[in-house]
Amino acid sequence: MGSVPLELHSIGRGIMRLSISRAYLAAPRRVRPSRSICSASSKPRIPLFLRPPNYSATLTDLQKWHDWAKTLSSSVGSSFVDVDNGPDSALLHRELKWLIEDAVEDKSVSSELRTNSEQNHEHNHRNVRLKVGIEELYGVWKQRIHERRPFQYIVGCEHWRDLILSVEEGVLIPRPETEVLVDLVAEVVSDNEALREGLWVDLGTGSGAIAIAICRVLEGRARVIATDLSPTALTVAGYNVQRYGLQDSIELRQGSWYEPLRDVVGKLSGIISNPPYIPSGNIVGLQAEVGKHEPRVALDGGTNGMDELIHLCDEAAVMLKPGGFFAFETNGEDQCKHLVKYMEDNHRGRLCNLKIVSDFAGIPRFITGFLNEPL
Repeated sequence: MGSVPLELHSIGRGIMRLSISRAYLAAPRRVRPSRSICSASSKPRIPLFLRPPNYSATLTDLQKWHDWAKTLSSSVGSSFVDVDNGPDSALLHRELKWLIEDAVEDKSVSSELRTNSEQNHEHNHRNVRLKVGIEELYGVWKQRIHERRPFQYIVGCEHWRDLILSVEEGVLIPRPETEVLVDLVAEVVSDNEALREGLWVDLGTGSGAIAIAICRVLEGRARVIATDLSPTALTVAGYNVQRYGLQDSIELRQGSWYEPLRDVVGKLSGIISNPPYIPSGNIVGLQAEVGKHEPRVALDGGTNGMDELIHLCDEAAVMLKPGGFFAFETNGEDQCKHLVKYMEDNHRGRLCNLKIVSDFAGIPRFITGFLNEPL
């Protein structure tokens, strides 16, 4: 199975985008006792734009940092692109602009830094209120360039659909392709109002992106259970759920795959998941931002990338109620075709109306279907 090449994208203020997407999941073999997570057991990292402006620096010092950071970004040129299709200087310059916008209290400072470069006006000695210390700004930009640390981890958030989601190390960054999963849910419930009021699950919720988005699509009429093995992911997801006021509609459960859901066997209206599906041997070839920093367990789908997807399909036939819907993300056309054949061979008469759906780039990416109604 060939993996889909990664590409970096910039979409508006939405920060750097990476073309593969995976939720933070763990293999079904790593089973721990499940438990319901009612509140975060540890504090998540607050996104930079939400922090109070407890720091200050002179505009002159901030200008020096900005000039240094811009020079460092310019030195990259296309070298990262040549190595692993990473960010070029133009994208890094945009990220630098976004970092300033998140870090300063007065948004007009961002334009002043660009127009006052290499000038030394008297007013540049005034203090600027910051949400992070100037020393940390130097440190995080070094990490961005020298260590290829993802920009989303630096600012602590990702813009996804109409959401701004907290993310941090140990939690996969949501990708734009995965937004299609939410569109698929919206489409199916528009044709079947009964599903809108049922019980849905987001397997491997990571930051909680899918769970929050489908909960909003379901208009609060359905209950959503979001599962993940990682305590870090559940803490971050819990923070995001609370930010959007959905704690009464979304329940977080810790555990591997379907293991925390044994009390709802045969009762699910919908199962949504974006599992790890990159073949193990392809991990080394990913962009440094992904391969070196994002959790491998969220990316690695085994020898051919299919380990978790096969498990999800098998259990969907047991967990869904009659007429229930499922949608899974894959690595592309080969995996989609393989899964359709697998379900036709092994779950014929149970899983039906199987479809392959393309992503925004026209790449076959998603598998959808239903559990057959009894005769």
